[in-house]
Amino acid sequence: MKGDGNRITLILFKESNKKVILSMEGENLPVEAVPAQEYGVEEATERLAALQTDADDGKDNGEVAKKKKKKNKSKKKKELPEQTDPPSIPVAELFPSGEFPEGEIQQYKDDNLWRVTSEEKRELERLQKPIYNSVRRAAEVHRQVRKYIRGILKPGMLMTDICETLENTVRKLISENGLQAGIAFPTGCSLNWVAAHWTPNTGDKTVLQYDDVMKLDFGTHIDGLIVDCAFTVAFNPMFDPLLEASREATNAGIKESGIDVRLCDVGAAIQEVMESYEVEINGKTFQVKSIRNLNGHSIGPYQIHAGKSVPIVKGGEQTKMEEGEFFAIETFGSTGKGYVREDLECSHYMKNFDVGHIPLRLPRAKQLLATINKNFSTLAFCRRYLDRLGETKYLMALKNLCDAGIVQPYPPLCDVKGSYVSQFEHTILLRPTCKEVISRGDDY
Repeated sequence: MKGDGNRITLILFKESNKKVILSMEGENLPVEAVPAQEYGVEEATERLAALQTDADDGKDNGEVAKKKKKKNKSKKKKELPEQTDPPSIPVAELFPSGEFPEGEIQQYKDDNLWRVTSEEKRELERLQKPIYNSVRRAAEVHRQVRKYIRGILKPGMLMTDICETLENTVRKLISENGLQAGIAFPTGCSLNWVAAHWTPNTGDKTVLQYDDVMKLDFGTHIDGLIVDCAFTVAFNPMFDPLLEASREATNAGIKESGIDVRLCDVGAAIQEVMESYEVEINGKTFQVKSIRNLNGHSIGPYQIHAGKSVPIVKGGEQTKMEEGEFFAIETFGSTGKGYVREDLECSHYMKNFDVGHIPLRLPRAKQLLATINKNFSTLAFCRRYLDRLGETKYLMALKNLCDAGIVQPYPPLCDVKGSYVSQFEHTILLRPTCKEVISRGDDY
């Protein structure tokens, strides 16, 4: 039974035959639901007639319905807030459903094709869903933070300001909470021939220059599930081929990776792409080299280097990648020797993952270790983080912890002075049915 304009209509649900719905035709909004079994269609129709006269008397119902509709709309908008600029809304609030976007999916090939349709493997994935969701939340934070930072970077900025802005944005967006959620390791912002592990210590006055090549390597984590992802920034377009070399080499490494793939095969695929590039810098042409003593690595809970190394040159180990593992696939392209050594002042430190109880004689070292255990556990940290926690005059105690083998220092890794190094990195997960590039974004 249907009416015209703002008439009330009777709709009998054919699917279930259990309900008769009385609704306003003009507004498509239910007014009353009448169980057909209880009243029967005739009585329901009588009730409809009574409501019909009310509707004819005025358009009040229509207006009320409109208001209701408007209210509903505004509620929907409140439910899905958009990120501010600069970002300040935690990503958990941007995804009220609690489901975070998955990364790029790549299918396995050859002997692993069967996994795509295997019901057993799909069930394994369903069981792992909470873990996948947590790491995707960390990845979404990474994407939003790097998008913001890339937008504000310009020559003349203090390196300390860049790092602190980035880190404070991560803290906000990830809803930092002790060891449950936060920064996974210090922000690497290594310049030019410094390939990795450089971040400014307190008081450092280094300024970003137009002709610098800066590797921004930062990590986020939820419950120790780490997203390790990096990119390179160069303002001078002269360096574009160098950046493209490491970006494409990283993509080649990701494409080659998979369950039961030998690590040496990934290295060979990376080197082939990397060394197909040349870059001309100030009139001189360089072949881009893979840095042979830097690697990607497996990642474990609260463990950034979980034991397996992914080489970026051929001839590495025959160990295989396995189902369920997380890997950081990272490549470094250099115009120098393609070999790094430790140099410069140390800023990065990390407590050894497997260290047991080691007796300490210095009370100050014990006190510092308690701070490290509480705030970082086995996640990497830097001197600025200790300063931020209010620690002072700790260098002797820190050296004591390093000498005792409890904490490991990670000094900057440098190629020859005057050379340039670029880096790109993604975190991938070898799911039972497919490969997920967790940290993939629109940018790289």
